[in-house]
Amino acid sequence: MAQAVVKQNLPSAFMGVERSLTERRWRTREADLGLVESFRRRFQLPEIAARLMAARGITLEQAPSFLEPTLKSLFPDPSSFADMDEAARVIEDAIVGGRSCAVLADYDVDGGSSAAQLVRYFRARGRELKIYVPDRIKEGYGPSILAFERLKAEGVELVITVDCGAAAEGPLNAAADFGMDVIVLDHHLMGGPPPKARAVVNPNRLDCRSGQGHLTAAGVVLVALAAVNREARRRGSIGSNNLPDLIHMLDLAAIGTVCDVAPLTGFNRAIVAQGLKILRNGKNIGLVALAESAGRPGGASVYDFGFILGPRINAGGRVGDASLATKLLSTTDPEEARELAATLEALNAERRQREAEMLVEAETAALEEAEKRAVVIVGSHRWHPGVIGIAAGRLKDRLMKPTIVLGGVNEHEPAKGSGRSTPGVNLGGAVAAAKSAGLLINGGGHAAAAGLTVEWDRVAALKDFLSDALAGEIAAAAGEARALSIDAAGSVGALDLKLLEALDRIGPYGQGHPEPVFALPEVRVSFAKLVKEEHVRFTLEDARGARISGIAFRAMKSPIGEALMKKDGLYHAAVRLKRNDWNGNSRAEVEIVDLALAG
Repeated sequence: MAQAVVKQNLPSAFMGVERSLTERRWRTREADLGLVESFRRRFQLPEIAARLMAARGITLEQAPSFLEPTLKSLFPDPSSFADMDEAARVIEDAIVGGRSCAVLADYDVDGGSSAAQLVRYFRARGRELKIYVPDRIKEGYGPSILAFERLKAEGVELVITVDCGAAAEGPLNAAADFGMDVIVLDHHLMGGPPPKARAVVNPNRLDCRSGQGHLTAAGVVLVALAAVNREARRRGSIGSNNLPDLIHMLDLAAIGTVCDVAPLTGFNRAIVAQGLKILRNGKNIGLVALAESAGRPGGASVYDFGFILGPRINAGGRVGDASLATKLLSTTDPEEARELAATLEALNAERRQREAEMLVEAETAALEEAEKRAVVIVGSHRWHPGVIGIAAGRLKDRLMKPTIVLGGVNEHEPAKGSGRSTPGVNLGGAVAAAKSAGLLINGGGHAAAAGLTVEWDRVAALKDFLSDALAGEIAAAAGEARALSIDAAGSVGALDLKLLEALDRIGPYGQGHPEPVFALPEVRVSFAKLVKEEHVRFTLEDARGARISGIAFRAMKSPIGEALMKKDGLYHAAVRLKRNDWNGNSRAEVEIVDLALAG
């Protein structure tokens, strides 16, 4: 077990926790008391909500749109995106002219929810949109010449790529040679000029002035559809007085935003806040069927998006048919929705089994790598490419270093890699640089996540390149990676439904606005039980005898799980407050974030 040390004489560490059981240093979020009071008075907020806003950098000017994130106030001007007006013209031409069109999507939630928006929009305008999602194993990520050849053979004239395409110069050149029109709706980082296409809409284009670089592809598609509606009205197209209401697309845009871990600030915050309302209405029968198959009927929270629905939507692209996500999210047939949801539920179970088997082997290799390099890269041709991203995230959280996991079909085919990064370290940029240096067949991504294709005999060189390239960023961000920010300390008895209601006032929470973390000083574990072989359900008790129950997810083989199961000793606990609704009753529970020995 990692050593846990609490030094009471170090004011720089919150509650003296310099090194917790997970080797993190606790720190507190400081808040300007004057700003706290202004928030409390002006917006009639509970003090804890006002304090959280102030500590997270919200200003008085930002507060109204933060508390009431509306599309009207935050929706960007579509024309501020490079190529957006041209994209709208080409799409409207295709709809009015009855051209054969297809959407080519990435195989994750962002790609599926982006494609589903387009399918639903075209259908509402009386047109059908073909769906093409590359097979993760056979075709890899994004557009390929093979994909365009197949679509051309089916008579497709216009292809709209979503959540991919911004770096597909070769395939897009081939599509042009085939006489096909292509529109790219993407958000991935771009280091050079856009590829050849009728339009390349990407807020991360070097020449895009939208200021919306934090959007996911699902957000970009939502804006693009608004541009198409505007173009239809300008022309007076048939049906332009009864165009699709994009409000009904918000649940799709929201799930793509949450599952692609985009910051919940600005326009993204409005998408998710309003999208959750649409989800609660139950209009998307695919999402309803998926929630029911997962045992979460009526669930409508960021947690449901990220941890219940998202993994199941992803399962098709990881270990099954990559087009299942788009089909489920766009269907209007209740029976088809139930069948697709059941299939994804089964595939998700298979995904979890494969992931668990792979992690056992990957953890051993990763621990050895972490001793030698700034960036951890592990892989095997036996590891399924569909689960390497999840494994990379798990290992990154444990090692607190940027981590890439490689998998493959066999030892003769190139490795597929998926990486996750720590705060302050731009892994996607470094992977793009490795591609430019000739080390990769393909690669790129975001600051926090990246994907790549590499020959197995170049992996050693890749390890050295990325560790050298990112050493400075990793060193500068080391404290940030190992820090745990605590929002407030309190007693067990204070964690109740009333506090949850106060916290709800400033939700939704997610990337860029994380759920509050509370510290409970000097608590004992009065009960602990293993759940499903990897989670630990527990009860914490303070010196006054107040108790609160909770759960530690995937904790059994961690220092936290070991400490909980021993049920001895005095700890400081870092927790998130949760609502448990069961049999019509609600109660407050906690999720363990960290533990540190007290005294």
